[in-house]
Amino acid sequence: MTMPPPPPLPPQQASSVPSGPVPLWAPYYNAPFGVAVRRFFAKYATFSGRASRSEYWWWFLVSAVIGVIFSIILQATGGNSMNGNGMTAGGTVVYIIYAVWSLVILIPGLALLSRRLHDANHSFWWIFIALIPLVGGIILLVFVLTGPKAEGARFDRPTS
Repeated sequence: MTMPPPPPLPPQQASSVPSGPVPLWAPYYNAPFGVAVRRFFAKYATFSGRASRSEYWWWFLVSAVIGVIFSIILQATGGNSMNGNGMTAGGTVVYIIYAVWSLVILIPGLALLSRRLHDANHSFWWIFIALIPLVGGIILLVFVLTGPKAEGARFDRPTS
């Protein structure tokens, strides 16, 4: 059984993306899982440009799964014990590894969020709306869920 070809890009995206492989400066609409993760690390601290919903949500899934795995390992090693005896040595090691991982993905995570907001034609500075309790996070979620807008191309900086 063969998979049907992906739907064509809307006219506003098709005109701005050259034929062939999608360049790093352009959003990759309908990005497959592996490509989305590779692009996350390839664009480590790139706050300009745009990111498609698939690029953003595939990385969000990876990040959430890794967080759950670390939580399970921490629980199993006594890393988050609340009995007053403190953490075990194994729990401390896992906690430190998780803290380092969190710091490593902090900047690229913010960069990806910035590019996702750009694709929906919002400035990166809208991230600070999340500081408003409850409502801010919901507004930011709506922005991230919003589809691409042609006006978002103003954030692109083609390298070729």
